[in-house]
Amino acid sequence: MAFRTFSGRFLAGLALTGFMLAAAGCQSGDNGILNLGIGKKDPTAPPPPQDPKILASQLQAYCPRVTVRDGTAFFNTYSKDAQKPKPKLKKTGDAAQDAAAQAEADAAAATAPDESANIIYQASVSDVTRDCSRANGQLTMKIAVAGKIVPGPKFSPGTITMPIRTAVMHGTDVLYSQIHQYQVQVTDPSVATQFVFTDSNVVVPEPTAQDYQAFAGYDENAPKTTADKPKKRKRTAATN
Repeated sequence: MAFRTFSGRFLAGLALTGFMLAAAGCQSGDNGILNLGIGKKDPTAPPPPQDPKILASQLQAYCPRVTVRDGTAFFNTYSKDAQKPKPKLKKTGDAAQDAAAQAEADAAAATAPDESANIIYQASVSDVTRDCSRANGQLTMKIAVAGKIVPGPKFSPGTITMPIRTAVMHGTDVLYSQIHQYQVQVTDPSVATQFVFTDSNVVVPEPTAQDYQAFAGYDENAPKTTADKPKKRKRTAATN
């Protein structure tokens, strides 16, 4: 009978001790004296591999998006009547009066006149798209620009020339930039003429990240092409 009592007390004490150890283990931190090392990370184990930001398949399918910058979606041409020369101011000898007259003339010149009646035509970009291919470490792009031409009051049927620029940039580096003097035949002044321009010669280094920028639009500040005239040689008198 005594053996049964001792055995029952031993088992009850063992169960109580096990419960206390489990509770203490749950409440202790990494530095607790009852921490048995369960759940600890092995400091010698290599870190898990990180997923790449851009997969190779995604980079192969990457084709830079074409953007039309502000101010390059429209191109207007005006007749020569709109280009009025600035009036010459006659000096009176009075410095204050001359300064006031000059200030008034500058203010009038700064105010843009209404030249809508002198418009020859207005061209606009309605859509842009692109296509890409890769070969030999280079990216070849085809940039297409779609738009329309609306004749103005001073329009007459014929061929018009629009300066269209295509460019590709990587940050501040210009990888490609070309101005195209694109010509379109317009015959009917009563309707808008649709056009599609394509630059198929855009070749840049193959990108290593998705960080290229492509642009297309009108460039009114493009220099006009001029034919180089041969220089005349000066004749020198022959000497005996």
